[in-house]
Amino acid sequence: MIKMNDITRDGDPVLRKRAKKATFPLSAEQKELGNKMMEYLINSQNPEIAEKYKLRAGVGLAAPQAGISLQMAAVLVPGDKDQPPLFKEVLVNPVIISESVQVAALEEGEGCLSVDKEIPGYVPRHDRITIKYQTVDGEDKKIRLKNYPAIVCQHEIDHLKGTLFYDHINKEEPLKIDDDAILIG
Repeated sequence: MIKMNDITRDGDPVLRKRAKKATFPLSAEQKELGNKMMEYLINSQNPEIAEKYKLRAGVGLAAPQAGISLQMAAVLVPGDKDQPPLFKEVLVNPVIISESVQVAALEEGEGCLSVDKEIPGYVPRHDRITIKYQTVDGEDKKIRLKNYPAIVCQHEIDHLKGTLFYDHINKEEPLKIDDDAILIG
């Protein structure tokens, strides 16, 4: 099981490198990495397990955050109480192929399992995206996402490019955002 102290922290060079594209078929170790990242997200969203193992709740985890330069990220966006997840997938070689002009940001700002301090500010993202990716078994997929799931996937895809969420925050005016931007609560 991946624990909090296994997660690569801000300042480690692997977080600032463009991750290597995965080639198929994935090795057993690479598939296991995808499974362990998803397992971390599932456990981190379970209050009892999270408390027992001192896990910070997460909705996404990219391979560079596990210290591995590979284009792979696990995403688990929970649904409302007792509802299935809004989006649950291990994305391999994800690419955003289209994005809306409409800007969106999380009202509370973004956080990251690799960043131990709170960094206030709006992180402007696209409200709707279409991504193309492969599953760990090599199946090609394409999906349209909007609102919170779209923001989470953009955050994780950024990790694969060596970008952290706070790179997008306006340094002079962190709480300034387009007037027509959607703020997601």
